[in-house]
Amino acid sequence: MTRQNLRMSKNQLNQLYEELDEMHADEQASAPGRTVKKRQSSRQEMDAKLFVRAQEAAGEFKFTYKAARFEEAWLLDSLNEIAGQQLISDVLRKVKAGKEASVYLCRSGSAIEAPLVAAKVYRPRMLRNLKNDGQYREGRTDLDESGNAIIKDGDLHAMRKRTTYGEELRHQSWIAYEFQTLEVLHKTGADVPRPYAMEKNAILMGYIGDIARAAPPLNAVTLDRDEVQPLFERVVRNIDLLLANNRIHGDLSAYNILYWDGDITLIDFPQVVNPEANPTAWNIFLRDVTRICQYFASQGLRRDARKLAADLWTSYGHRITKEVHPRDLDAESKADRRLWEKQKKSK
Repeated sequence: MTRQNLRMSKNQLNQLYEELDEMHADEQASAPGRTVKKRQSSRQEMDAKLFVRAQEAAGEFKFTYKAARFEEAWLLDSLNEIAGQQLISDVLRKVKAGKEASVYLCRSGSAIEAPLVAAKVYRPRMLRNLKNDGQYREGRTDLDESGNAIIKDGDLHAMRKRTTYGEELRHQSWIAYEFQTLEVLHKTGADVPRPYAMEKNAILMGYIGDIARAAPPLNAVTLDRDEVQPLFERVVRNIDLLLANNRIHGDLSAYNILYWDGDITLIDFPQVVNPEANPTAWNIFLRDVTRICQYFASQGLRRDARKLAADLWTSYGHRITKEVHPRDLDAESKADRRLWEKQKKSK
């Protein structure tokens, strides 16, 4: 049988991952020890079959990086179209592993001048937890795989009901927001990776680093004394550019700012927040600015985070909100509980 005969259609591949969804959902249910072992054994057997089928569906793209079985199948499915467009010619290694996505160093294809690029490949939807992203999605219009607003009643209904299809749409919207934000910010001159393409489950962007080493996050760097002030001002400029383009990073800290040859690059934008439409936007923005000020304080530069955040915020006509709605608080967080108690006392 030829490789062409072994390939699966997109619908078949979607069914494959839906089966994996069901298997992982079963795993979360509680059961006696013997039943758990039986389910695990059954799942392992099913996973083995599914992995084989996924690899059979992967197409012609071959790469240097030696991935685990499922990771290899997912990479092939996620990057096959990008490779087919001559945007990448090889996957060399994984440079970052995250809870939501992993980043891979790739050798570019003939369609890109830069020798190296980075592919951010999101983990399969069924292996990600989308339950805690509500505070970021508030006020955002969900986007489809082309970056356009989702307006079909059936799609919107599926997302509200959190059906399998609806969750897939939410997953795609999460990725689309990152790519769209990179496009907007790169055009305005912000310090972000250059976006090249978004296909299915992956974003292709500029790579920061060299062939031997990827740029480290700022939190892993001790800055020279003469770098601290200029880099702080550079980060603030980028925060300001985000606001100017009606966005808040939402998870900004020294962990997602890269440092390379004296320059900084902001990364990770799927959770961007709309400052005008999100009811907790001010608190999220203040948290971003506070984290940045905390890092630079550790480098010897102290700034009043609240004043800086307030000055930036109000310069765009936004109001500073004093209260947080209880639905946006985490009952398991001591800090959130203290905030809620403080709000009640102040009334």
